Parts: sequence; C-alpha cells; structure tokens
Amino acid sequence: MKVVILAGGMGTRLGEETAVKPKPMVEIGGHPILWHIMKIYAAYGFHEFVIALGYKGFVIKDYFLNFLPWTRNFSIDTGSGRITYHDGAETNWTVHLIDTGYETMTGGRIRIVSEFIGDEPFMVTYGDGVANVDLHALLEFHKRSGKLATLTAVRPAARFGSLVLNDGAVTSFHEKSQSGEGWINGGFFVLEPEIRRYIRDGDATVWEQDPLESLARDRQLGAFEHRGFWHPMDTLRDVRLLEDLWRSSAPPWKVW
Repeated sequence: MKVVILAGGMGTRLGEETAVKPKPMVEIGGHPILWHIMKIYAAYGFHEFVIALGYKGFVIKDYFLNFLPWTRNFSIDTGSGRITYHDGAETNWTVHLIDTGYETMTGGRIRIVSEFIGDEPFMVTYGDGVANVDLHALLEFHKRSGKLATLTAVRPAARFGSLVLNDGAVTSFHEKSQSGEGWINGGFFVLEPEIRRYIRDGDATVWEQDPLESLARDRQLGAFEHRGFWHPMDTLRDVRLLEDLWRSSAPPWKVW
C-alpha cells in the first residue's frame, strides 16, 4: 500500500525556517521531519511513498536526489566518479515526487496523487506531524469498518497545566497531559479510491472541510482512536519541543 505525504504547504508560522525550505524539510535531530514520518511508516512495512509537492518542492526533490550522500558515509574515486557507500542504515524506499501545484489545497493534492496511484486504497498523512500510531491496527480497523475513509483521532496535549481551586485557594497543580483536550483529526488516514468523488472543487478543495464533512454525513468516515503520542510541528515552539524529545533517551515516535 502506498503512503501519500502532503508536503506542499508553506508553513508560515515557522517564520524564517520556511523562508528557504518547505515545512516538511524543517529538521529535527539533523533530519527533516519528513524523514521521521517516513521512518514511522517504514517500521510497519510501508516502503512506497508518494510525496505531494508544492511550495519549494525542488528542495525536497534535491534531498532525495542526494539522499544516499546525505544519509550515508561514502568514498569517491574522483577519476571514475565511482562512489562506495559504507556504514549507515539502508532504507530501500521507493519515493514518487509529484508536483501538485504551488497554491493547491489539501483536497486538490489528494485528488492529484490519487489519480497517480490508481484504483487501490492508500494511506495519507501530513508532512508536519509525528506519532507512535499502530499503523497495522489502523489498517485493520479501516478494513473492518468497510468505510471509504478512516482518520486517526488524537487528543493533543493541553497547552497549559491546570489548577484545582477550593474556596479561593489552590489545592493542587495538574501538569499538561496528552488527554487534556478533545478529539481532533490527527491525520494518518486510510482512503479508498472512491473518495475522489468527494473532492468537488478541484485544486481549491480543502480536504478538512467539505470532503470530510460529506464523508461523515454519509457515514463513510471512520475514526481510529489513538491514545498514545502525537504532536504536530506548527510553530517554532513545537520544533524546540520535538528537538528536546529527540535528544531524550526514548523519543516517543521512534518506533524503528
């Protein structure tokens, strides 16, 4: 099953980071967050990716054209040009890089890459979030549901801790928790090819609006509840948080 990664957005809230690169190429631990996402899928046996490009897509193309030199140690014979790669993990990925337009919305990008994929189900996620989602359980849930689409429902960490008050006094503090907010769309979709008929406005279609709302009204949208780690990279604060987690002894999304 192919995995679509939406990698065309501008990421304006990341300021100077995305002035020179698309959001999925912002680095966590010396690797683009796009690499982290692909490693999550590869850990579950999904090795074929379709990257939906848009804003500064040439940066992502350049990354994969030079993927081995970027990720492996190597020796080069300058006379023949022959390169010998040494240590470093082999990935064995197949990566399709599809230009889906500079200003195309998420629904339009999904429609374009779904036509490239053809008449088979596929996975989709955003190019700016990591999680320890059990992808095998997600896929099995989708198959059992018989629905056209399944999203992964997550509960983001509360932004602030909370106070317990009693008669004008603070009695205890509660730290921020992953279950502090309600359920939201966390990406990590499984889609059937028939979802194309829900993308009615072409490139201007926002996937998270009319298509998902229509699928829900038609009872064709399943929700796989993920109660583990999930975190988007929307702001520089998120970048710093994910960087700190990566430096820890056990980054929560490192399932490989």
